[in-house]
Amino acid sequence: MKKKYIEAGKIVGTHALRGEVRIDPWCDSAEFLCGFRRLYDSQGSLMKVKRSRVHKNVAVVLFDGIDTVEKADALRGKTVYIDRDDARLPEGVNFIQDLIGLNVEDADSGTVYGTVTDVLKTGANDVYQVSRDGRDYLVPVIPDVVIEKDIDGGVIKIRPIKGIFDDED
Repeated sequence: MKKKYIEAGKIVGTHALRGEVRIDPWCDSAEFLCGFRRLYDSQGSLMKVKRSRVHKNVAVVLFDGIDTVEKADALRGKTVYIDRDDARLPEGVNFIQDLIGLNVEDADSGTVYGTVTDVLKTGANDVYQVSRDGRDYLVPVIPDVVIEKDIDGGVIKIRPIKGIFDDED
């Protein structure tokens, strides 16, 4: 079951004296986070964004009703969430939390290689960490390897390159 609210970042401090907070983004970028006019707290309560901007790889956000540095400082350490329905993702792009726990199986034989336990951002392409029997394997997320992602079906089908799941050569 997909969660309605997705962790998007953590309030790490204040910015200036007018009530702005600095949010360390847990999403792809501070720019992505600044695209939202509505954020939520851990209880699902609305935190309406009055304005936001990027500053040194963090999102600087002013929330409605937060107009002093003292009120902003009271938010320090809180996690902010986005509503999945507010996000517009490009075709083929998924939320990491939707990938965690999916079974990874061979596209041709159906052999189950394990489950996705993490998604690593490498710059060139993402890498799925697939775990099985206490071991971790790294699967590059490239078209030649990842053949199909069926989030609702709970499976990712791959054609592994030599050396990922075998210790030979």
